[in-house]
Amino acid sequence: METTTVSSRGQVVIPKSIRKDYEWGAGVVLELERHEGGIFLREKNPFPPTTLDDIVGFLQHDGPAITIEEMDKAIKQAVLEKWHDRN
Repeated sequence: METTTVSSRGQVVIPKSIRKDYEWGAGVVLELERHEGGIFLREKNPFPPTTLDDIVGFLQHDGPAITIEEMDKAIKQAVLEKWHDRN
């Protein structure tokens, strides 16, 4: 267990070993949650929570469906273009 001290300005230094373990660098935003007997500290998620309703229709395709053969042909073409000049 590691300890730290609250400064006269109310600041707390998180020990380097803990910052390293959690990859917390300068500028990271942390959330504090009150619990009985203490606090819980975690990195704030930069994105709002996402639900299934938020993403329904996100990958919607309005055109005609393509066949497996068309998919295979497109994949083969992409591989040939990427790897044609490599030995």
